Amino acid sequence: MSGLKLFSTKGGVSEVVPRLADEEAEVQDLVEAHMEAMLGVTFLASEYSTGPVHGGRLDSLGIDENGAPVIVEYKRSTDPGVINQGLFYMAWLMDHRDAFRRLVRERLGSGAAARVLWSAPRLICVAGDFTRYDLHAVREQRHSIDLVRYRFFGDDNFGLETVASAAGRRTASKVGRRRGTAKAQRSDRPDSAMEELAAAVDEVLLGFGEDITKVENQTYTAYQRLQNFACVCPRKTKLLVYLKAGPAKVDLVPGFTRDVTGLGHHGTGNLEVQLHSEHDLACARELFTMSYPVA
Repeated sequence: MSGLKLFSTKGGVSEVVPRLADEEAEVQDLVEAHMEAMLGVTFLASEYSTGPVHGGRLDSLGIDENGAPVIVEYKRSTDPGVINQGLFYMAWLMDHRDAFRRLVRERLGSGAAARVLWSAPRLICVAGDFTRYDLHAVREQRHSIDLVRYRFFGDDNFGLETVASAAGRRTASKVGRRRGTAKAQRSDRPDSAMEELAAAVDEVLLGFGEDITKVENQTYTAYQRLQNFACVCPRKTKLLVYLKAGPAKVDLVPGFTRDVTGLGHHGTGNLEVQLHSEHDLACARELFTMSYPVA
């Protein structure tokens, strides 16, 4: 994995040699069993049939933490057809939205089904490796695609590495609106100072790497690698930023940082950061840095 070497330090130092799976199903079963922890995606179905006309099966179907539909395709080693296969299934999915909504309703309830973010469907390809043509093809696509390389290390360790990402076209979700929402948004609309602060936060968060995707939702903007690492919620006099960095690892400061574990809020992440000015943003950079690798 990009020249990474892993060593065991038990009883001396010995290299743990990476290996591929014996069968594709070994990777699929492991990822499906732990999809939320590994990919930030809630697992919905395995080997989902596209019906007799298309005659195919989607390896895994899920929905990510922003409500976007996710197709996950697996290959044991290198397969030059993995992207085209995934895009074929994505086209099928976008033409069969009712089937996906039914699946979400059955697994997660009607509320989750109503909030599906159809503007941001994702394809995640997990494989032993990818060709240089795959890496180029991802950059040319208008869809959101992540190429993820896997390796087993010994019997107990499994590694995932994102080797290429394409953001696709992502816009604000229009689902889930209720009466009073527009009024609430008007009363909570940030002023020009907050808009300038939001632009500065945007620049900082996108500056962490080329693998970041910006996903705009009705109530927050997510900054995502495989998972969200920051969610920005605008308020009239401040910005609330929710991070994946663990609150227990931070010295919480009243009025600036707060542990919101178990508390309802928009976006994802249990560490809330309140930004009123660019001085606050300067103080928050270290927290952003802590959250980025977690995703």
